[in-house]
Order: sequence, then structure tokens, then C-alpha cells
Amino acid sequence: MIDLYTWSTPNGRKVSILLEELGLPYTVHTVDISKDEQFKPDFLKISPNNRIPAIVDRDNGLALFESGAIMMYLADKTGKLWSKDPKARWETTQWLMWQMGGVGPMLGQVHHFVKYNKGKAPYAEERYLKEAHRLYGVLDRQLAKSEFVAGAYSIADISIWPWISRFEWQTIDLTQYPNVLRWYKAIAGRPAVQKGYDVPVKQPGIPMP
Repeated sequence: MIDLYTWSTPNGRKVSILLEELGLPYTVHTVDISKDEQFKPDFLKISPNNRIPAIVDRDNGLALFESGAIMMYLADKTGKLWSKDPKARWETTQWLMWQMGGVGPMLGQVHHFVKYNKGKAPYAEERYLKEAHRLYGVLDRQLAKSEFVAGAYSIADISIWPWISRFEWQTIDLTQYPNVLRWYKAIAGRPAVQKGYDVPVKQPGIPMP
């Protein structure tokens, strides 16, 4: 049994979607970041960086924070969605790191400046929107070569997809990136993705272009 501490953000959804895909039993603990619940002392013991998601594996008492580390741990624990073949494993890992180091931070800045603070910092809006389009272009070119990011469906796809699901916040027209659009719709149709997307709060539905 996994204890999942999470909220309805792209980083949170990565882990709930993965848990659904892996078929692991888990208990959801809601951490409402709009109410600063991530700063409560009890949560700090699990996640020293005051960020969701975090997990506790009841099998061994291990507590983990940082979504990428959690995804690698769960995939390794089950032997699923992260190939044991060295070449495939490292190709998947590099795209997971691409999401952690690029897609997440940069699209997060788009959300901050374009959605929530539009007009306050035109330079920042232009800078981060330009980077968002660059990243979408990288993803589109990769998906022109294979069905999924690293060949087979993997933790790399699951880590990236929730950030793309906020394309409306990013003012991105997905039809400009046809390979991303095809990939996005295919993953959105997976039952585990649909279920994991609604954790911890049920949503009106997955955004569709």
C-alpha cells in the first residue's frame, strides 16, 4: 500500500496516473496547496521541500518526495513502464529528466506569468512563451519518430503528459504540433489516465483541443 500526498497539479497527476497504470493500491491524502497545507509540520516530515507529491511506501516505510524520483521508484518496484534493457531504460530516463528540467519549470513559468499575472511582465511572458513553443517543438519532432516519447509507453510519457494537458493555460494551439496532438489524445483515452487525472479532486474532464 502506498500513501500518496498530492494535489491537482501536473506534478501530482504524474504519480496518481502512474499508480493507476501500475495497479498499485494507494490511499490519497489531500494536500490543498491553495490553503498552504504543504507547509504543515506533519507534511514537512515527509516532504522537506514543502512540495507535492510525496509518498510513503508502507511495505518498507520509505518516504519519498520529488515526482521524478517517485516515478522511478514505483516503476522499479513493479518492474513496469521502465525497461530493464539498458538502452531503452536510459532513453526513457533522459526524457524523464527533460520533463523535470525543462517542461515542468518552463511551462510552470508560463502559468505564472501568462495565466495568473498577464500584463504585469511582458518580457517574462514573451520569454517563457517562446521557450514553451521550443519545448513543444522538441516533443513534436521526437513523436514524429515513434508512437511514444521513448518508443514504448513509459514513465517518460506519464511525466510529460499532465503538463501538456494544460495547453490552454499556456495559450498553445495543439493543432500546430500534430504529433503531440496525436500522442496527447491517445494517452487521454487510457482508463488509468482518466482515473488518475481526477485525483485527489474530480475534474470537469480532461481538456481536449
